[in-house]
Amino acid sequence: MNAPTKKKIQKKCKIRGYNIKVEALDEILSFVTRFEPAEQDEAIDLVLDQLESESQKSTIIDVEPVQRVVNLLLEADAAEETPIFASSSSSSAIAVINVFNVPRYKYDAIRRNFYQYTGSSPIHGDAQAKSALYRDRFLLLSQRLSRHQDFSRPAFESELSQFRSCEISPIQSLVGQKGRRWVMGVISQLEDGHFYLEDLTASVEINLSDAKITTGFFLENTIVVAEGEMLVEGIFKIFTCGFPPLEDRDKSLQVLAGHDFFGGGTFTKEETIRLEEMEKRAVNDMFVILSDIWIDKEEAIGKIETVLDGFESVEVVPSLFVFMGDFCSQPCSLAFNSYSSLRSQFGKLGQIIAARPRLKENSRFLFIPGPGDAVPSTGLPKCALPKYLVEELQKYIPNAIFSSNPCRVKFYTQEIVFFRQDQLYTMRRSCLLPPSETETVDPFQHLVATITHQSHLCPFPLTKEPIAWNFDHSLHLYPTPHTIVLGDRSPQKAFKYTGITCFNTGSFSMDSTFVVYRPCNQEVELSSL
Repeated sequence: MNAPTKKKIQKKCKIRGYNIKVEALDEILSFVTRFEPAEQDEAIDLVLDQLESESQKSTIIDVEPVQRVVNLLLEADAAEETPIFASSSSSSAIAVINVFNVPRYKYDAIRRNFYQYTGSSPIHGDAQAKSALYRDRFLLLSQRLSRHQDFSRPAFESELSQFRSCEISPIQSLVGQKGRRWVMGVISQLEDGHFYLEDLTASVEINLSDAKITTGFFLENTIVVAEGEMLVEGIFKIFTCGFPPLEDRDKSLQVLAGHDFFGGGTFTKEETIRLEEMEKRAVNDMFVILSDIWIDKEEAIGKIETVLDGFESVEVVPSLFVFMGDFCSQPCSLAFNSYSSLRSQFGKLGQIIAARPRLKENSRFLFIPGPGDAVPSTGLPKCALPKYLVEELQKYIPNAIFSSNPCRVKFYTQEIVFFRQDQLYTMRRSCLLPPSETETVDPFQHLVATITHQSHLCPFPLTKEPIAWNFDHSLHLYPTPHTIVLGDRSPQKAFKYTGITCFNTGSFSMDSTFVVYRPCNQEVELSSL
């Protein structure tokens, strides 16, 4: 009767990189069987989470720490009137997540599992934080690639496996090797005009002149998988170059062993099923997304009123309005001296929204800063708009939400990432090779391929786009979200890529474009006035 539960415990331990002793297994089993079958999965995860938080020094789970954890949980359960497992589902369907609060996970290459980083993360990191940024990005994609059937080493050598497998070689091992090899590394410019490929073992100068590439923008700092051979001059000549292949979201979630990378909380299997059903029935829910809201321009304010009037009169008003910056037509730099005027303009926007009673009562309003807005840092991620600017607006719209850029939103089970940044122009100027035209000539599709395969919203060198070293994880796209919303001043576009819905809103103040998004079926409606 308990055999399936035992196997489940052993499997969960193995996923986390542990081996469990028989006595410890029996101890966990006796604890888990106290609960209903529907709760037993969560009971196992709870015990293993507690064990990990105690910083296990060995990969072998012994009975003593298990007994200690189980006793603590039982004491806590006896002391509390509420059960051990509190429901993680929110009363609201929409949860807005500030990326500064997203948990940070690191990959342990020895134990081959992720663990939550619990150290301090000051906004100004030290030199070690900068090197950790690159290492974490590389390991994230490396562990993903290691599970891909074309790049994993076959367990048994055969003619068929040798034909299909493209085993990755460390760059360090290329010295003295003949013939073609597959390598994975970061493109970097260690000397002016000379590009190198680096991994955790070494670096090698590369020749990209005859490289056949896949879809995407190949920039300095991007991580690539390349096939080539060493020349006698010590240069690695690349014949084929592409990004690390994507991994199905469900497969990633299985490997992550219940870790919450997105930051919206984890659900039990039963809660997930229930929320998915509710999500399917939420056919009337829609998000209205506008980027570049220049509230200091009368023309833009008039356009906003037109949009709000249109949605005030519909049968079911939108669930969420997302206003992305810039909120001023001029960058709010040190030379900007009209903060008091901008503050009053936010107050005027609050009055305009409050004048539409149906929207004020039934819709939520989310504000995300843009690259030129008045926030403390010019780098990424950007914190929410300062309280001084938005106090007047909050008097009229008390439930307005001011979040970071990027920002994450969870709609039932669906994960949505919002990012306001003008990336396409910079990517096109910075790419090392002309983009491949084999699959598409659309620059937006190349942009989407780049950020999804890199699992990162901003894979530029830090010299082009500064990033707070300790918060680089907030820009990760792993596991892949359901939807990525980009606020770019390039023309609005929508593109579904390997199951991920991606779209660009366009610039509302410049070309009057905005997007209506229905999350229940991931339908994107490109709109304009």
